[in-house]
Amino acid sequence: MNVVPLSDAPTLIAHGRSGRAATVTLAVLAVVLAGLFVLFSRHPGTHTIVPLPAKADTVIVLDLSASISTDTYSRIGGTLQSLADSGRRFGLIVFSDEAYEAMPPGTPSADLEPLVRYFTLPPSTGPNFQPAFPRNPWSRAFTAGTRISAGLDLAHRLALQSSHPATVVLVSDLSDAPSDLTQLTTVLLTYRRDNVPMRIVGLNAGPADTQIFQQLLPPGTAIVNAPTLEQAPPHQLTPFPWRLVELAVAAAIVLGLVLLRRQRLDWRAA
Repeated sequence: MNVVPLSDAPTLIAHGRSGRAATVTLAVLAVVLAGLFVLFSRHPGTHTIVPLPAKADTVIVLDLSASISTDTYSRIGGTLQSLADSGRRFGLIVFSDEAYEAMPPGTPSADLEPLVRYFTLPPSTGPNFQPAFPRNPWSRAFTAGTRISAGLDLAHRLALQSSHPATVVLVSDLSDAPSDLTQLTTVLLTYRRDNVPMRIVGLNAGPADTQIFQQLLPPGTAIVNAPTLEQAPPHQLTPFPWRLVELAVAAAIVLGLVLLRRQRLDWRAA
């Protein structure tokens, strides 16, 4: 490398130090932006019926007790259809006065699709024909009283066993048996103690029943009303990731500035 002696080398040395400081600052900023890009790409938010973290396991707790009337069956169908179209993975617990694990956590959402038909009213075949919902597998031997605590307790245990942070989604009319309220309170308090997030999809839930859950769950817990099949969106569209595009463009600009400042000029005093 050829070296040109300069009489004002001390002045250039001072400018060189400030230039190196600016280059280091830009490089650090580029690294931060790249880190944010990775963070948002790995952990985007996802919205089905209620907002759910994309990387969290999700356990659905479905109320099939006798208090669930045929008037709300369409809302169960709409809920299951929306979840089935989400492209996510779920576990499924069904409960009445007892609870059992119908699908293990990590089951593809498409496996919920076959259940939708049990909560779909068939079309009428004539003016004097009143269609009825198909008989579902739980109506004869399983559907009975209501113990919401049974379903939530089983979901809580599955959430604690999960290798990823787990979110529990309760789908219910929230009308619990009076004899279960004490146990329900205990179970809900364990959710708060163990920081297990819960979302609630109400099946025409009454104000008094909703208020019980609002009092026992952390502030801001999502409680939404279930859609009917007609209201459920046919597809869960993933929004275009504009935030990721913005971060990528910003990182590219900063990286370009870093490369421009890397053109070095060496000097020494005359």
